[in-house]
Amino acid sequence: MRELLSVAIDEAVKQGASYADVRRVERYMQPLSTRNGQVLSLSSTEDAGFGVRVLANGAWGFASSSSLDEEELRNTARRAVSIAMASARVQRDPVELSPLEGVEDTYKTPMRKDPFEVDIEDRLALLLELDEALREPEEVRMATTSMNALHEKKIFMSTEGSYIEQDMMETGISFMATAAGNGDVQRRSFSDYVSGGYEHIEGLDLFERAERMSEEAVDLLTADVCPQMESDLILGGSHLALQIHESCGHPIELDRVYGTEASFAGTSFLTTDKQGEFQYGSSEVNIVADATAPLGLGTFGYDDEGVEAQRTDIVREGLFVDYLTSRETATTLGQNSNGTMLAEGWSNLPMVRMTNVNLEPGDWTLDEIIDDTEYGIYTDSSKSWSLDDKRLNFHFGTEIAWEIVDGDVTRMLKNPAYTDMTPHFWNACDAVAGEDEWHIWGTPGCAKGEPVQIAHVGHGAAPARFRNIKVGVGK
Repeated sequence: MRELLSVAIDEAVKQGASYADVRRVERYMQPLSTRNGQVLSLSSTEDAGFGVRVLANGAWGFASSSSLDEEELRNTARRAVSIAMASARVQRDPVELSPLEGVEDTYKTPMRKDPFEVDIEDRLALLLELDEALREPEEVRMATTSMNALHEKKIFMSTEGSYIEQDMMETGISFMATAAGNGDVQRRSFSDYVSGGYEHIEGLDLFERAERMSEEAVDLLTADVCPQMESDLILGGSHLALQIHESCGHPIELDRVYGTEASFAGTSFLTTDKQGEFQYGSSEVNIVADATAPLGLGTFGYDDEGVEAQRTDIVREGLFVDYLTSRETATTLGQNSNGTMLAEGWSNLPMVRMTNVNLEPGDWTLDEIIDDTEYGIYTDSSKSWSLDDKRLNFHFGTEIAWEIVDGDVTRMLKNPAYTDMTPHFWNACDAVAGEDEWHIWGTPGCAKGEPVQIAHVGHGAAPARFRNIKVGVGK
């Protein structure tokens, strides 16, 4: 494969490229799902191809193909160089890349049990059992379950001397119970996706969770509506992961800051004058981008520019310190890339993406946070979200909440929602739970770019409290 891929590299240089890389990607997926006791979908897909990215006359060019032979490699490299030279005619400034030494290495996702080696009948049987357990209460009118396994093999080669092979595996499961009655419809759900093997699914207390989700969905039908007020707010880890994703992860993508990805998902309020100067949150807020975190969906060995996975401080004791960068964007800040350039598959250009953007654990426990709260709302499980195009103003709805009075959890509340501005919200954080309640939650559906690319990212979080937040009804 090394000799074969080098054909594209050599041809690109011959045609005038000052830099070239080639990525060979193979992907295997087996998504399964059920609904109300029936198999909803069962599929197995394979996809393979390569992409050639070049710099010529200071501009990027990219071309890809699914046919892996010498002639197609040459033709694809020629197309990429031709596109780069055409782009150079209208490009204002030539691209500069942060320095990078070539490396030869391999990476493989740590795991004990390959999900593709588990009989598909056994996996479906587990989903159908969960489906049945979710429908135990008669008020549950719909139960859905799903499971996915993704195996991706990547080879990266560049003119700088890199040759990197990666073998990565993802496994995950999710389910939802939807209850109807008392003139209302409510739902409860659970989802957990990791970079790892089937042993993770086997280690989850799935049926205990399914029973609780069903019971809570039914109880929500007769619960009181979340009051509209200003209140202390405690977010459970699974929903806080989405809060981090939307109001921390997307704003720190440096291409969004520069507006090169503005048309699909907006820009960012975190302009470069704020780096090292802006109080993003309270002293309790420490956020890292960590592509080395065990089990994270954003975990890998090297990004799609050949930059090694790393851990980067984003917010330290509330102060905003760094972005997610590429080799190109990092030079504008006088930095080196922190390894966050990723592409979906082989047919897309890499772009700046989240890895695992994590809120680091604090010194509290959830029980201590609740005991310390005179009045508040404790809520979890994402239901809806809306943000402006700079990720500054937001509104979130969640599946369930409980009222806290004098340190005690009291009544269940339905249709909880809250709204705020990102800096005010994170500066209102005064307590974060510790490592025992910290979990890295997988987000396998982050969309960005035109054409849209779907990234699989992770967010580590533990329950946290935010003071004096506007809460109210979510419809």
